[in-house]
Amino acid sequence: MGRFALVFPGQGSQHPGMGQDLYRGHQSVRDLFAEAGNVLGTDMVSLCFTGPQELLDLTVNTQIAVLTVEIAAWRAFSERVAVKPLVMAGHSLGEYTALHAAGAVGLRDCLSVVHRRAQLHQEAVPVGEGAMAAILGLPREEVEALCRERDAEDHAVAVSIENAPGQIVISGHTGAVSEVIEAAGTREGVRAVLLPISVPCHCRLLRGAAERFATALGEIAFGDCEPPVIPNCDPLQLHSRERTQELLVRQITSPVRWRETIARMAEMGVDTIVEIGPKRILSGLIRRIDRRFRLLNVEDEASLEMTAAALNGDVPEKNC
Repeated sequence: MGRFALVFPGQGSQHPGMGQDLYRGHQSVRDLFAEAGNVLGTDMVSLCFTGPQELLDLTVNTQIAVLTVEIAAWRAFSERVAVKPLVMAGHSLGEYTALHAAGAVGLRDCLSVVHRRAQLHQEAVPVGEGAMAAILGLPREEVEALCRERDAEDHAVAVSIENAPGQIVISGHTGAVSEVIEAAGTREGVRAVLLPISVPCHCRLLRGAAERFATALGEIAFGDCEPPVIPNCDPLQLHSRERTQELLVRQITSPVRWRETIARMAEMGVDTIVEIGPKRILSGLIRRIDRRFRLLNVEDEASLEMTAAALNGDVPEKNC
C-alpha cells in the first residue's frame, strides 16, 4: 500500500457538474450538500452541478463550491478507505479542507470562515482590477525579475505561487500582470496564461483582507491536526492549535510554496499521493515536481473505487 498523503486543490479546479456523481451514490454527500446550503444560505447543488462556469469563477462562489465538493469527496473516500494518511496538505483554498479532514476545525466553522474569506477576497479588489496568470517555461528567478521591473505601489505584480519547476503564478493589478505576460511571451518556449480567478490572490493587494480575516479566525477554536497538515506559506512548519490562525492569515498575502510542500512530503517518507477534489490539476503538478510518487485521485465514483482498491490492497499497485 505504501505511505500515502492526501492533497486538496484550490481555485481553478471548479467546473459545472463537479461532485454530482458522488452526490448520487452517497447519502453522506447528500447530507453534506444540504448542511452546506443551510450554513451558507446558497443552493450548493445548483451552484456546483449547473454553474454556469461564469458564476462558479467568481471567487465568492468558487471558494465555497470547491470546498464543499472536496469535503464531499473526502467523506466518500473515508467511507471506503480504512487506512490513514501520513500527512495532508491543500493548495491555497484546499488547505482549509485539509484542516477540516485532519480534525482541526468543524464543518460549520470551516464553511463559515471560508465564506468570509471569499467575501473579503472579492471585496479587496474590484472585479477587473486584479488578475492572476501562469508563466510556463521560465525559472522562478526570471519570473521574479520580470515582476520587479514592473512592480510599483499602484501597479503591483509579484510571484504568488510556485506550483512546480517552470510553472510560476503571478498576481497583481491587471495592467501590471498583462505587462509581465507580454514580456514573458517574447521568450522562446514560454507561455503565459490568464487564470479564471477574479481576485489577485497571495499578494500584497490583499493586506486589508488579511487584517480583517484575522478577526474572523479569532472567533474559531482550532484544534491540533491528526494527521499533520503542511502549511502553504511555510512548508517547514506544521499546523497546530497554536499556529493555525497565524498561518492562515499569512497565507492570504504570502506565496503558495507548493513545490516545497511536495518536497517535504517526500522527506517524510510519502510514496503515494491521493488528490481529493475536482479535476487532477495537482496530480499534474506533482508529476512535474517528483515523478517517483504514485498518484491516485478521487473526484467521482470510478476514481474513488480505483483509489480505494489500490489503498486497501485489493489490486496491484500502479501509478494512475
